[in-house]
Amino acid sequence: MAKKPFLKYNRNTVSEVTYKTFEIAKKEKAFITMIAIFTFVCGIISPYPQIAMWVGFGLAAYSAIANDSIQTIGTFIASNSKKPWWILWLFMGLIFLATVLYSWIVFDGDVSSQRLLTKGFDKAPTSFSFLQLAAPILLLVLTRFRMPVSTTFLLLSAFSTQASSIGAMIGKSLTGYGLAFITAIFVWFLVSKFVSKYFKSKKPAKFWTPIQWIISGALWSVWISQDAANIAVFLPRSLNVYEFIGFAGFIFIGMGILFFLKGDKIQSIVNEKAGVTDIRAATIVDFVYAILLYYFKVISTVPISTTWVFIGLLGGREVA
Repeated sequence: MAKKPFLKYNRNTVSEVTYKTFEIAKKEKAFITMIAIFTFVCGIISPYPQIAMWVGFGLAAYSAIANDSIQTIGTFIASNSKKPWWILWLFMGLIFLATVLYSWIVFDGDVSSQRLLTKGFDKAPTSFSFLQLAAPILLLVLTRFRMPVSTTFLLLSAFSTQASSIGAMIGKSLTGYGLAFITAIFVWFLVSKFVSKYFKSKKPAKFWTPIQWIISGALWSVWISQDAANIAVFLPRSLNVYEFIGFAGFIFIGMGILFFLKGDKIQSIVNEKAGVTDIRAATIVDFVYAILLYYFKVISTVPISTTWVFIGLLGGREVA
């Protein structure tokens, strides 16, 4: 009996959804394999907390920074796309090291600028569930498919020991969204006409470059002070010198990979937005965002979703 010929899938033999699913799987074969390996490893090591905390930290470090990069270093990468990646990496990397080193020294081993000393997050985990370790893997998948999400709620909330701490985070994040929305409307209403006319008619002056680098560096430092908690939540609340070297060194190298990849897949969201490749428009966005994050850093140590603040900023800008 003759064998039936193998029919290769195409648009005529399968549904549109199935066809697109096959195409994505084919295109992302290496990434899907990597995710499967990470998931398998997390399932095996979850009973071993000393190993699990470092694996969870490693996954959270890259996934959180990659997903949130569109908020901070995204506009910096886009508007400096012609400069060598390693110069951008060293600049932002050294700022990162200085920021976490300051926190580690001043706050007795805490690298989160006291965000993890808030009630509900002040106790380091002594055991890990599979879902806690899988949260950064989910974030990697969302980042790969260009879906910005709140890393604070996805990662940090999984370790909360009190419901009230989640409520405090939500309340502060909602306040941040509202304040950012109103501030953006006010700022862009005042400057939009002048900015559009001035930016289109003249090329950026040379002084805009150092201004943008200073503001972008300040924003990056403030953002680290807020979101380092999302990464360090897997680790002890007070790191010894060797743990600190591992923490800072791994993230520093991970940042190098991110800059080498030009921000990875999610960076395309920033590149598609009109004006972000103009250094002047990017500087205004970063300046307003940095001021807002610094304000919320000062008023309390309760963690905040920087993603919500950023979305509020963009929403207000669109309305204006």
